[in-house]
Amino acid sequence: MAAAMGAAVVRRLHAAQAQTPRLTKLALRPPKSVEVEFEDGSSFHLPAEFLRVYSPAADSKIRSVAGEKVIFGRRHVGIMSAESVGNYGVRILFDDLHKTGIFTWDYLHHLGSNKFGLMRSYITTLKKHGLTRDPQRRK
Repeated sequence: MAAAMGAAVVRRLHAAQAQTPRLTKLALRPPKSVEVEFEDGSSFHLPAEFLRVYSPAADSKIRSVAGEKVIFGRRHVGIMSAESVGNYGVRILFDDLHKTGIFTWDYLHHLGSNKFGLMRSYITTLKKHGLTRDPQRRK
């Protein structure tokens, strides 16, 4: 039963990816954002903090709080550069030196399409754990 449900989820994920429109433009606006446009006319302004928080890479700067992985203190993070990865994505170098996440075109479309809900969820998670978007003060 669980295997059948897992297979159904994988099929839906692949179907959703197959329906993602083709990327037509990616504009880096350092240090604060990336703009992407897709062939269906959708376009998204994706702030650096949002991209950093939702980076698809495993990261040593993630805090585990009650078993939940939370990135915090990235309100002022900036984008230093980006490099193309094949014909399917981009690697973004942030000024906190995070650079291991590859943002595929499908993932950028997903982030743009769901930006407000994802950001709301992120802020709710921070509040739940007593964390903030602001960087920790140095002592």
